[in-house]
This record gives sequence, C-alpha cells and structure tokens, in this order.
Amino acid sequence: MTAPRRSNSVQSMSSLSSPRPSLNWFLIIVLGVFALVRPLVRIIASQTGTELPAIIPVALTLVVTAGWVAAAVAACVDSPVLTLTLAGLTYGVLAILLSAVLSPLLDGSLDGPLAQPIAIVPVLLLNAAWGAIAGGLSALLLRRRRD
Repeated sequence: MTAPRRSNSVQSMSSLSSPRPSLNWFLIIVLGVFALVRPLVRIIASQTGTELPAIIPVALTLVVTAGWVAAAVAACVDSPVLTLTLAGLTYGVLAILLSAVLSPLLDGSLDGPLAQPIAIVPVLLLNAAWGAIAGGLSALLLRRRRD
C-alpha cells in the first residue's frame, strides 16, 4: 500500500481552499475610527470635570455597534463577521495608540495598555469579539435581506 502523493504546488493548494472574501479596507478603517467616539467622550468629560452617568458608555457602545451593523448591511459586505472583527481590531489598535499619545499630554504620564503591556492582548481580543458579534448580527440581517 502506497501513501497518497502530496503535491507541493501552490496552485494545487489554492484550488483546495475557498476563494478569499473581498474586504473593504476603507470601510474597516472608517468603522474603527468611528468607534473612537467612546474614548473621546470619556476624555472630554474627564478634562472638563464632567461626571458621565454609567449609561453613557453603554449607550455609546450600542450606537457604535448599530453603526457598524448598519454600515456592513448597507455596503453588502462579502464577509461581515471578518469585516467587523477587523474593524474591532482596528479600533483596539487606535484606542491603544490614542491612549499612548494623549495620556502623557493630559495626565503627565503614560497610562493605558502600553504602560501595562499585559493588557494589550485582552484589549485587542475584547474588541475583536465585539466586532465579531456585530458581524454575526450583520450576517443574519444580510441573509434575511437576500432571502
């Protein structure tokens, strides 16, 4: 009995996989930037001495999520889960960078995930999960729309 032949050809390997989904990188980046409204509202409130009610961060998260879902559905993205997961990762990276730039300027010292590098991975994972959940909702809505 002989072992099946294995092909080292890249062409044969790519024919086994499904076609890659088309990603709208502009949309992904815009949605990541849009989510920065959450930390920016918190920063502005902190700098003006305003105490935000607990509902504000929750409401902002819901508004951003609704915006992400609406954008993915309106754009009829090929892969809404992947698109919004990447939007969540984009937001996570941008939020980390925003914290790194603004915390020394506003507070006088580095604060946030870059000051505590062990927090970087959880921040990225949490925001990727947020995007994936929004992407799942978008996928359901897109499927209903196509039916």
